[in-house]
Amino acid sequence: MLQRSQTIWLLLAAVCGFLTLKFPFFTGNKLDANNVSAFTKLIASSSIIILILTVAVFIAALISIFLYKNRKLQLRITLITFLVSLLNFFLYYIETKKFVNGDYSVTVILSVAIPIFLLLAARGIYKDEKLVKSMDRLR
Repeated sequence: MLQRSQTIWLLLAAVCGFLTLKFPFFTGNKLDANNVSAFTKLIASSSIIILILTVAVFIAALISIFLYKNRKLQLRITLITFLVSLLNFFLYYIETKKFVNGDYSVTVILSVAIPIFLLLAARGIYKDEKLVKSMDRLR
C-alpha cells in the first residue's frame, strides 16, 4: 500500500532530512580558538551529534515507509522519529548560540518541515488503523 497519503508525508520528511545534510541551517561569524571571527555555515556535519540524529531521522522515515503492513510499528517509529527530529532542531538552535552574529538560512524551513510531515504521517497511519479496526468489528 505505497499509495497511502502517509507514504507521501514520510517521503517528504526523508527528502527534507537528506537536504538538511547538504544545506546550511545558520550562517554567520564564529570565533576561532584564536578569537578570530570567521564566516561559517552551520550544517549537519558541523556537529557529530546533529549529524547522527539527522541521518537517523532520514533513515527512520525511509524505513517507516515500507512498514505499511505493520501499522502499529510504523506509527511507533514515526512518533519516535518525530521526537528525534524535535531534539535535532533543538540542538541546531543550541549550536546557533555559539555564533557571534549571523542569520538563519532560508533552508531552515526544511528542518521545520520534518516534524510537521512526520505528524501528518502519524495522523494518516492512525486513521488507517482506526479504519481497519472498524472493518474488523463489522466482520
